[in-house]
Amino acid sequence: MAPPRISDTAQSAHDRVYRGLRTRILHGQIAPGEALTLRGIGAEFEVSMTPAREAVRRLVAEGALQMSSSGRVSTPELSNERIEELAALRALLEVELASRALPRAHMALIERLQTINNAISDVVSNRDAVGYIRTNLEFHRTLYLRAQAPAMLAMCETVWLQLGPTMRALYGRLRRTEAPQYHKLIIAALKAGDEPGLRLAVRSDVTQGLRMLAR
Repeated sequence: MAPPRISDTAQSAHDRVYRGLRTRILHGQIAPGEALTLRGIGAEFEVSMTPAREAVRRLVAEGALQMSSSGRVSTPELSNERIEELAALRALLEVELASRALPRAHMALIERLQTINNAISDVVSNRDAVGYIRTNLEFHRTLYLRAQAPAMLAMCETVWLQLGPTMRALYGRLRRTEAPQYHKLIIAALKAGDEPGLRLAVRSDVTQGLRMLAR
């Protein structure tokens, strides 16, 4: 006898809650250590407790949320050691993704990255923290998609997800007034076909700010 299947409606509700919460965490819209309740999630997304619970379980498994022994759900407050670890992971994964993308970095991609970087300058000037995190991740994802390494990119996105709330705190500390300087170096290295320069620029971009936060 086949196991009962989750109805399409229930699966759709679960996916909608999962994607919505995931996006909010990824973009730093939820502060580190902020508590979430299944009742609150259900009310916000207009779903029952079951899809809310399933979405939370999935996000806990990805490290985006944590659940205490008492059942309290919250975004993680990362220790300095954890921040250093995730920064090191970003350096390993993203440098490799950028390197693999370089042979496929045509001019249309480079122009797209320049457009995104201009958008980053706009949101920085408007002090839009969530907009900054969103467009900064878009810059990196756009480049890394050219690597054609989906498993590696999925691992990278899991690291971004765990860092989302912390990145919001980092933005507040840095008080940026312009787009990250290393993005220009990334674009210049892509134009020149300079792999060592690209690897250095990406490594510097993804670790400098996080290591400042961990001090």
